[in-house]
Amino acid sequence: MDKQTKDDKGKKCRLVKNVPLLIAEIVVLLLAVGIMYVVVTATGDVERRDIDREKIAVNEEVAETMQTVKDSETDGEVKGYYNIALFGVDARDGELGKGTRSDTIIIASINMDTQEIKLISVFRDTFLNLGNDSYNKCNAAYAQGGPEQAISMLNMNLDLNITDYITVGFGGLIDSVNALGGIEMEVTEAELPHLNNYQLSMAKDLGVDYIPVEHSGRQLLNGLQATAYCRIRYTKGDDFRRAERQRDVLTAMMNKAKTASVSSLTEMVHAILPEVQTSLGVNEILSVLGSVTGYNVVASDGFPFEDGRVGANLGSKGSCVVPDDLEENVVRLHETLYPETGYTPSKQVVSISGEIEEMTDEYINHT
Repeated sequence: MDKQTKDDKGKKCRLVKNVPLLIAEIVVLLLAVGIMYVVVTATGDVERRDIDREKIAVNEEVAETMQTVKDSETDGEVKGYYNIALFGVDARDGELGKGTRSDTIIIASINMDTQEIKLISVFRDTFLNLGNDSYNKCNAAYAQGGPEQAISMLNMNLDLNITDYITVGFGGLIDSVNALGGIEMEVTEAELPHLNNYQLSMAKDLGVDYIPVEHSGRQLLNGLQATAYCRIRYTKGDDFRRAERQRDVLTAMMNKAKTASVSSLTEMVHAILPEVQTSLGVNEILSVLGSVTGYNVVASDGFPFEDGRVGANLGSKGSCVVPDDLEENVVRLHETLYPETGYTPSKQVVSISGEIEEMTDEYINHT
């Protein structure tokens, strides 16, 4: 949760076996703005996991300047900007804690005054400080230390002060989309064969019906089709376009949920609830959510930004996404999330930015 300032410093342009990865964000934010509301108001039943906030790192300047938006005197009332870390994990054994990599990482920034939501995907292969002064692909942070370390990773590298999270496993996604009656998506000719190949493979493993998508264009996708759509990475844009597809499907699901019946939402709850873990309590959820129909996604992007990243094979670390200037990316992130100007990255971010440059320079083609 954090409220930051920004500067006008110049920006550098830019489930069972084989259950699909990188898709939990489709249901995570939907839970955060709708499904969880149904759950807590109807039953009060959601698994809250107490996390040790003393273990969550926050950069010194951020801790000193951020304004708390959760007022303890108002029983958890949330005001201003509320940032939640959203993690999707490949939890084939139902384990949502450490030991599994977070193949989806999203910052959901909610303006509580306007009910506007901004989604920022942090690409899972981004080379960052893992929150413990070691460097690797950022999705390793969750595997090493669970949500506490993963949140620390986000806070340290991005100058945030996040204290809450929602983690979702991959089971139940197909049923969730089906409970909504499907969602409308635009499918291109290039995406069509990959979509069908993915869903054919999943159908065999999961023992569900396979209905091929027979033509391109805007059309209604069922749960299996929408899930397969999110897995596509072999078209132009590779993993970056895949993350964009996931945010597009998430938005489509959220919009569909606004008009869904209580029975449809309840069906989604039963599909998703066993696969959800969160640090939020009932009062906090109710305060954040308010009215399902009031929320709108007004911005969606990926970090590092398109004109501020480069792909590189970093030897033993493998193929990574490298922020070519972490400082500049952080400035742009704050410009995206908040309305203020004049943000200056913390000393910690400056230091991490220098470390990344030093560790990756020999692997990057500067020509």
